[in-house]
Amino acid sequence: MAESNVGGRDRLARALLATLLTIVAVNTLRKGKRKTGLLALVGALGFGFNATTCFCGLNEALGIDTTTEE
Repeated sequence: MAESNVGGRDRLARALLATLLTIVAVNTLRKGKRKTGLLALVGALGFGFNATTCFCGLNEALGIDTTTEE
């Protein structure tokens, strides 16, 4: 597996975004807005994956490493 490149505040921000997008997805899906709900769900899954695995492919491609931030 690839090295961690997401840490500290970046990881926390991604976890919060995942939570927020999950709430948006649930609310919009309940209202019948499938496209918006599914897009929010995909975003929530992506940010959740980044926060739990401490890895982001885009960060790697751009050479960004936030694990050493304080």
